[in-house]
Amino acid sequence: MLNGNTQNSGTEQRADAGGDGTVSVTVGGVVFDRSKNGSGGSVGPVTSSTSWSPPACWYAPKFSPQELQDYLEPIWEAESTGYEWDAEQREKYNAKDEKKGFNKDKTGKGYWWGSYVNESFPPGWDKCDTDYFWVDQGDPPPADKENAVTPEVLAELAYAEIRVPGTRVTLAPAEATKVNLPTWAWLDGAEFKPVSVTASVKEIGISATATAEPVSLRIEPGTPDAETFPASGVCEIKGGRIGAPYEKGRADDTPPCGVKYLRSSGDGTFPLQATVTWEIHWTGTGGAGGDLPDGTLGAAQDVVVQEIQAVNR
Repeated sequence: MLNGNTQNSGTEQRADAGGDGTVSVTVGGVVFDRSKNGSGGSVGPVTSSTSWSPPACWYAPKFSPQELQDYLEPIWEAESTGYEWDAEQREKYNAKDEKKGFNKDKTGKGYWWGSYVNESFPPGWDKCDTDYFWVDQGDPPPADKENAVTPEVLAELAYAEIRVPGTRVTLAPAEATKVNLPTWAWLDGAEFKPVSVTASVKEIGISATATAEPVSLRIEPGTPDAETFPASGVCEIKGGRIGAPYEKGRADDTPPCGVKYLRSSGDGTFPLQATVTWEIHWTGTGGAGGDLPDGTLGAAQDVVVQEIQAVNR
């Protein structure tokens, strides 16, 4: 039987804490295991680097035969939807047949599927407007039902649940840098490791895991009067770290990741933008798998750049 907390609303959620402290969250008929996701106050969702976006709505098992009857009969009895519509619906679901109505003769052999909506109501949330449809246990959903859950669709839904660390970089010098002085930039390597979310529909025995792995950091100085290291502004991840912490005595060295400002910020600051790119791939039931669009998460931070003061003797 489907859990009553998830069957009637595309936005209702339920969370279960396991004995090991992990949390699984049920949203729209799909259970998300977030125990290997990014955590902490700075985490945020990734944004696709292409025009692709995760499904805004989807179809998943929603009712057993008895549950669908219990859901629809009160609506018809209230007569708020009109006699003709109610009559058509009763005929569609063979409601007058006590044994076969609502496919009760197939109880335990399948589910009525229905639509669910991403709780943030992104564009396209209203496209899943098909009435409930029956799918026998073990059969794939109809091919014409876009975003009916399959391992691949579950991977796409898991993509939307991925959370990665924030991208505020550490700079040296820290408080204020100087014109023409290389400024080192790096991120805490301990935080930047692969994260994953698993989405599953236990009623039909399918699941998929979307995994995000950090691959690079892009530095944008916030002014054209600057040089980046490397020149592309893209710092590749090497040895599990992004950039390298500054070490005393290396002020004039070229940092593996950083920036050199060519003019002062005056009385203001320059908005340095740091963006990490995450490669995302997935694996699912039956050996399915593949790549999803890269995801990015960036943040801006203010940088003070001062002129080097000459000392007159």
